[in-house]
Amino acid sequence: MALSRAAIVQANDIPTEPVEVPEWRDPATGDATVIVRGLTGDELDDYQASIRQFRKSLDGRGMEPVLIQQGMHAKLLVKCLVDEEGQRLFQDNEAAELGAKSGRVLERLHDVAQRLSGLSDEEQEEMEGNSETPADTGGSTSPSPETSDAPSPSSSEGSAPES
Repeated sequence: MALSRAAIVQANDIPTEPVEVPEWRDPATGDATVIVRGLTGDELDDYQASIRQFRKSLDGRGMEPVLIQQGMHAKLLVKCLVDEEGQRLFQDNEAAELGAKSGRVLERLHDVAQRLSGLSDEEQEEMEGNSETPADTGGSTSPSPETSDAPSPSSSEGSAPES
């Protein structure tokens, strides 16, 4: 028998995982555990939209997606760090504040959040294949032309003006 709408809606299908972060130990309580929660479908869409932009393709015939890596770890983590009741600790507009924390810690937590959210390494690598940083305004995602060991006409003898 197939699942009912009610059964699907009531299913607790968003995984969580406690992660020890000794670098963030609370001196008052000694606690160093954060809870990482996987993304909901809507949060996944929002996250992916926040790190993908479209630009005119190099051949001028359409648009191509590019991955905006600036703040990528924090943009995911603001959606995935929750308290014991499952409420988010950060709002989307607080990603820069979280992004100012240790890159090593953010990388560890990002890996857990990706896994819990179903963001595979293959998907991440595919997105990163068309990536851009804010300072990178150009560049091609297409392969470079083959090179040859044969001299070009401009490099052959007698092609340079005599002095």
